[in-house]
Amino acid sequence: MERQREKVAVIGAGSWGTALAMVLADNGHEVRIWGHKHSQIEEINREHTNQKYLPGIYLPESIIGFSSLKEVLKDIEVMILAVPTKAIREVLGKLRDIQETPLTIVHVSKGIEPDTLLRISEMIEEEMPDTHLKDVVVLSGPSHAEEVSLRHPTTVTVSSKNMNAAEKIQDLFMNQNFRVYTNPDMIGVEIGGALKNIIALAAGISDGIGYGDNAKAALITRGLAEIARLGTKMGANPLTFSGLAGIGDLIVTCTSVHSRNWRAGNLLGKGKNLEEVLNNMGMVVEGVPTTKAAHQLARKYSVKMPISDALFNVLFNGVNPKDAVDTLMARVKTHEMEDLVNVLDLKE
Repeated sequence: MERQREKVAVIGAGSWGTALAMVLADNGHEVRIWGHKHSQIEEINREHTNQKYLPGIYLPESIIGFSSLKEVLKDIEVMILAVPTKAIREVLGKLRDIQETPLTIVHVSKGIEPDTLLRISEMIEEEMPDTHLKDVVVLSGPSHAEEVSLRHPTTVTVSSKNMNAAEKIQDLFMNQNFRVYTNPDMIGVEIGGALKNIIALAAGISDGIGYGDNAKAALITRGLAEIARLGTKMGANPLTFSGLAGIGDLIVTCTSVHSRNWRAGNLLGKGKNLEEVLNNMGMVVEGVPTTKAAHQLARKYSVKMPISDALFNVLFNGVNPKDAVDTLMARVKTHEMEDLVNVLDLKE
């Protein structure tokens, strides 16, 4: 059956927004991409490249760049929101004054807002009146933009309160290189995508210190237990954390040099301070503000998150990374099965 051609706006011309624009263009859709830097948009339209974020990649000529939000959203029903968590309210505030018809917003960022402790879908619902918002869909999973742009096989998950909307976005993106599953557990998909960045920072620190695969495997495994403990307390289905938005995203983010959170942690482990690291990265490291949010959530829900707490102390309290790891290793002994029982709610 021939795919219906859609008009889609991608808001955010970073690596992930650009890679997803390529998937949509490959599927024959009319794709517009918005960025706030005029020079970047000119490069996309003239050279069909985005060298800062995807060096060496040529974009389909059907992708058209815009620096005007009003123009990029004209006659649009589906919008991909691909800006960092900290920029979401600012962008949506501008959009509110422009958009006249209801939008389906697909958010692809992975974070939690510190202090408010809202997931991104909740931020969108708070910022957008019902007259402007049709549905919110989250797209998440193990997916490096660099590999998606090379059309390497990638599998992700979409979720929404309205599963008809999730299935529509599944159809929009699905192709032979980009496989999309649906999952009704929006809380779990968002929590898994956000909190894995914390564990990736910790894995990078471990590698930067010079510890080996044993330590990283332990961090990933125990990190998943932390994510699941908090996620289930917040209303997530524990099975979600065994899927693409859980262990899948955790593995890819903790083990790859493509991961900016792993790279940031690696620099911290090698002795750089946080300010140096963030300046060196040149891109947003979502795991840093998410660590603060997770620290606050752990206290709100009375959930033990020792890895997240240790990372919080490294990032915000000046604790030496090696000392933080040593403190984790010296924790009071416990039983591994206790965590699984608590997460799965198997206690009588």
